Amino acid sequence: MGLTVYTGGTFDLIHSGHINFLEQCAQYGQVIVSLNTDEFITAYKGKPPVMTFNERLRVLESIRFVQGIVANTGGADSKETILDVMPDVIAVGSDWARRDYYKQMMFTQDWLDEHNIHLLYIPYTQGISTTELKRRVNAIP
Repeated sequence: MGLTVYTGGTFDLIHSGHINFLEQCAQYGQVIVSLNTDEFITAYKGKPPVMTFNERLRVLESIRFVQGIVANTGGADSKETILDVMPDVIAVGSDWARRDYYKQMMFTQDWLDEHNIHLLYIPYTQGISTTELKRRVNAIP
């Protein structure tokens, strides 16, 4: 089916931006999602996700663009989970293009080169995000 495409994230309150992203990832090959654990999200963001790990897992399992899901057991250091998957490509939203994604994931370009992994920026869907959904819900009278 082509390349193995790894992407990671929280995937809380799945919305059209998530679907657009996963669909674009699937154009390159088999999509494996590394799903952040509730504990990591709480530690990283200072608050738990709206949906539990199992709820987010169940939703991702139903998306036709996703061929596999693994738990991001390494937390902030994603290298262990990435090496478990051994992807050809790591896909990330283009909103990371101006932020330090390498620092976020705790790897370097040399590490990617050593493992023959390419980093691919997927166009970000403007106007929709989990934060935006929460804002909309809070605005409902």
